[in-house]
Amino acid sequence: MIETSKLVLFFVSAIVLLLIPGPAVLYIVARSIDQGRKAGFVSALGLAVGTVFHLTAATLGLSAILLASGLAFSTVKYLGAAYLIYLGIRKLWGSEESEGPVVAEKKPLKQIFYQGIVVNLLNPKTAIFFFAFLPQFVSPAAGPVPLQIFVFGLLFLLMGIVTDSLYALVSGKAGSWLKSHLGFVRAQRYFAGTVYIGLGLATALSGNSRK
Repeated sequence: MIETSKLVLFFVSAIVLLLIPGPAVLYIVARSIDQGRKAGFVSALGLAVGTVFHLTAATLGLSAILLASGLAFSTVKYLGAAYLIYLGIRKLWGSEESEGPVVAEKKPLKQIFYQGIVVNLLNPKTAIFFFAFLPQFVSPAAGPVPLQIFVFGLLFLLMGIVTDSLYALVSGKAGSWLKSHLGFVRAQRYFAGTVYIGLGLATALSGNSRK
């Protein structure tokens, strides 16, 4: 059974990470600004469907790796922590590809939905992030590893739908204001960078959770 303390840590970490504007959020904001909150909600659902594929891959792939040996478990754990720290450093150095939403041409809602799926499905960062984030909370002693990974991944997906929908709602209502005030999006990288580095260090120093 998954420990309550780990679930609490997971919820707090996931919420903070999901609230940080990244490529997916900027895509939703762009659609919401351009075509209203309904387009933003549809974008969020499309992204969620794309995430299901990454969740499935992570469940199958990580399960095989983490069940292999203690060394494999530790390797994945520390590589994941290193990747989170790397993301934080990139954020702080401002090396992200885009720091503001680029409003695209108007499209039918059905096309926006499918485009959201493709955007997330073909985004290697999403897959890598699942492989870096989920192992930090898995413990073979707590039960079947595949089930733990799936549960954490599903919770992250559902929480993502909620936070993405909130972004669609807010940016859809404040579209005109956001078009002229993008400084808050650019400034968030400092907060985001600190969070990524902090989470990476915390999980790396937490020890081998196989024990």
